[in-house]
Amino acid sequence: MDIPLPPEITESEMKKCRDTGDYCPVLFEWYKYVGLIANFYASIQKESPAIKDISKIHYSILIGLLNRCSRLMLSNVALSHKGLFGETTSIIDRSIFESGIKLAWLCHKGDDDSFTRFIADGLKTELEFKKKIEANIGKRSEEKLVIENRMLASINNYIHKSELTEEQISASKKLPDMASMINVIGKDRLAYIVGQKIGSHHVHGTWVSLWFHYLEEHDDGVIHLRDHNCETHVNQYAYISLVVLDSIKTFVEYVCKGLNDIQGMTKLVVAVSEEIQKVYSEVVGSDFDMM
Repeated sequence: MDIPLPPEITESEMKKCRDTGDYCPVLFEWYKYVGLIANFYASIQKESPAIKDISKIHYSILIGLLNRCSRLMLSNVALSHKGLFGETTSIIDRSIFESGIKLAWLCHKGDDDSFTRFIADGLKTELEFKKKIEANIGKRSEEKLVIENRMLASINNYIHKSELTEEQISASKKLPDMASMINVIGKDRLAYIVGQKIGSHHVHGTWVSLWFHYLEEHDDGVIHLRDHNCETHVNQYAYISLVVLDSIKTFVEYVCKGLNDIQGMTKLVVAVSEEIQKVYSEVVGSDFDMM
């Protein structure tokens, strides 16, 4: 699989951004490219000679999170290519942010307990659901319903693939919250505020979210529904791209054996990050550190 080629941003395109004050067209292209290379790095085979000996389950979690970032970014590309659907892309970007942080946290920790906590966190709900189904079956004298058989088979399949027992899942400690993960990977509190807290407005439909995307007040003081004209914000294209690039870099540093391999495989990531930072510095008027 060949690595995708970066976008060719011409000086004419940059001049147009400067003249109009709209940098979305250029940062959109970089956002799309980051989605593509996230898939490229997620496709690195565990059997590659550059990859260290790592558990199959652990490796599948890491590439799964990276693939999730990639596919959600490319979904946002499809949604926002005409500049709209900002109310939806902001929700998806919040999910990308969380997956990127979890990926970086797992790579930073790199121990069995952290991976077990991640797996168990997703399965505790399944266990609760399983107990409820079995309790309902126990109240009846008749055979299991077809839908109950299907649900139990699905839950048991997820548990089997995890290579954990139900007892291990139940006994596992909770995952740390996002603020704690961000602190562990060495990011500033600002990353939590911007990526998690502000992003949560759009997921949960808070007061801020309603006014940002769904309501507007007219000159007569009457509150109306906002029309379908929500643009994807320039900050989304820049910030989420940088979060995912940082997660890719952390992934490579964790899974690769040697320094030469790490340097070779992260060279592109660092260069793309620098390009995005350079463009975004024109948007905000300074070298603003969003990470």
